[in-house]
Formats: sequence, C-alpha cells, structure tokens
Amino acid sequence: MSVGALFIWISMGLVVASPVMTASGAQAEPAPYVRSQVAERHAVRVGDEAPDFRLRDLDGNLTSLSQFRGKVVLLNFWATWCGPCRVEMPAMEQLYRSFPRREFQILAVSTDPQGVAVTRPFQRKIGLTFPILHDTAMEVGMTYGARSLPMTLMIDRQGIVRQKSFGARDWDSPEARELIQILMKS
Repeated sequence: MSVGALFIWISMGLVVASPVMTASGAQAEPAPYVRSQVAERHAVRVGDEAPDFRLRDLDGNLTSLSQFRGKVVLLNFWATWCGPCRVEMPAMEQLYRSFPRREFQILAVSTDPQGVAVTRPFQRKIGLTFPILHDTAMEVGMTYGARSLPMTLMIDRQGIVRQKSFGARDWDSPEARELIQILMKS
C-alpha cells in the first residue's frame, strides 16, 4: 500500500523533505504541497503593523490598505469555493451596514484564481456592498499568513493588527460589534 507523504526534518531553521518509502520499498508519491514552517515565522502577527498592499477591485481599480488608515479595517481572506467563507459573508454584510464608512471598512480579499469571473456573480447573488479585492496569486494572503480560509484580521486605526482569526465567524454578533467599537475608541 502506497503512502503519499514526506517526512519533514526541521533543524536549525532548515526544512529538508525526505521521501516516504512504501512497504515494497518503492518511493511513495510526494504530497502535492508541503508548506514550510519557516515561512510561517514571517507571517503577520497580532501586534504587527499591517503591511500595505495594492490589489484590484471588481472594477479593476487599485485599492491599497493604506488608503483606509484612520479607520478600523476587517481584512478577510476568502474564496467563492470555500463553504465556511460563503456562510460568513451575509453576517459580514450586516456588520458592514451597521457602522459608518468614515470609521469602519471591510476589505474582502478573494483568492480565487478566476478573479472577477467568479467573484462578481457571487457578490451580486449575495448582495455584498463591501469592496472585494483580488489576490489571485495569493501573494498578499501568504504575507498575512492565510494558510486556511477564511482568515480574518482586525486592524486598528493606526494600522496595527489587533486580532487574527481562522475559520468562519458570526460577524453580526454582539461580540464582533463590541470588538469594532473598542477598536474605534483606540
């Protein structure tokens, strides 16, 4: 029986992959993708300044994180194929509608390789009004440590990451609203 895996040896910050051998002594097929734990050390963490980026929106306009400095920003990495992402989007829309634009912004960064072709129909179907940006090569997502979807960061008015959460959340909950209100006061 063949096992498709790699052993990962981490020594002194280096990652070395060794192939796994099957019971017959043949080399097993390698795993399709092995992510280095070393790369994780460079991901944005709570307390870090959120790195600026420039991504295109649904209309092809460039949008940067820095243009929202002075506002609380909910930065969400997602994809249309991601079930939990689809579940949390309506609650994000409700949250977005409940705070004034001068104080709060949602930036939903899609990692769909197809870009606008899949995000625009999704946006229209759900009725989303917050900006959808496209990171088709997942470059910004990797910078922020989005190793699973959805991943959300709460960024304060000064551009500091105050919370990083993995998985779907009820963004229309009292706890989410309270967090945003606290960040607005900081």
